[in-house]
Amino acid sequence: MSKILVTGGAGFIGSNFVRMMLNGSSHSIINLDALTYAGNLENLTDVSSNPRYTFVKGDIADSGQMEEVFAAHRPDIVVHFAAESHVDRSVIDASAFVRTNVQGTQVLLDKSRQFKVGRFVHVSTDEVYGSLGAWGFFTEDTPMQANSPYSASKAGSDLLVRAAVHTHGMDCVITRCSNNYGPYQFPEKLIPLMIANALESKQLPVYGDGKNVRDWIYVTDHCEGIRAAMERGQAGEVYNFGGNAERENIYVIKEILRLLGKGENLIHYVKDRPGHDRRYAMDSSKARATLGWEPRHTFEQGLRQTIDWYVQNRQWWERVRSGAYQDYYKLQYATR
Repeated sequence: MSKILVTGGAGFIGSNFVRMMLNGSSHSIINLDALTYAGNLENLTDVSSNPRYTFVKGDIADSGQMEEVFAAHRPDIVVHFAAESHVDRSVIDASAFVRTNVQGTQVLLDKSRQFKVGRFVHVSTDEVYGSLGAWGFFTEDTPMQANSPYSASKAGSDLLVRAAVHTHGMDCVITRCSNNYGPYQFPEKLIPLMIANALESKQLPVYGDGKNVRDWIYVTDHCEGIRAAMERGQAGEVYNFGGNAERENIYVIKEILRLLGKGENLIHYVKDRPGHDRRYAMDSSKARATLGWEPRHTFEQGLRQTIDWYVQNRQWWERVRSGAYQDYYKLQYATR
């Protein structure tokens, strides 16, 4: 049994990973999260009483705090999800992205080396590769050509992890995934935003012509890939995870409306995002061949499950939209 420090474990992908590991392994999990706008401890209420689970509130860019966390918990493995991740916010102000994604990653690498962590898993994104034309796929050897402040900050963190391997001999792996969707996703992102707006009969804002293409992966499929890289990945390697589910944004939006029985009159086209990448598509053949990983969900299955979850958990996303979810930490932890 290992101690795994999961950074950003109260976020969307991180909380799904924490739940998977608590329910499907004997590892102890230390969930380190700053609880900024997208960190929500309500995502983990069903496992919060597990004796193998510990929550720590902290800022990964604060070296002093991280020294205390690593000294207190002595993790064997670090799985690093924590990041500022919303592209639109990075366009408005990139400073928080540089601080958390670049500086924070370096702090974690420094502490992992200092405290002799056995493996460092860095969770990155396909956005570091830039934009594809009508054909082809991103492979692990595709040059990084980041086009947004968010993706540039993630590319910077990827390079710091690579440098830690080659300079200090650290055991690190990097994972890069396509667009995630599923339960507990913060409702600024495309799929939960469109579901929530449709359920409230509000307009669904669509950037540009809506024909930007994304490769969608169901969140638990991605989490299984991260676990496979953690357990079976080779030090210094990069692994791509995609869902084999390229869809135009407008198709996804119209399918959500169809499944919810709503009319397409709710669609509202808006000015395109600056630097909006046209198409992403992942080649996951390396992960399939070397890690034995396969996505379990088709896009149609995953989208139905996701819509059902948001319909059945309306109180969760209403609390997120109102900001009331942030009160949970104060109630459960701040007075202890």
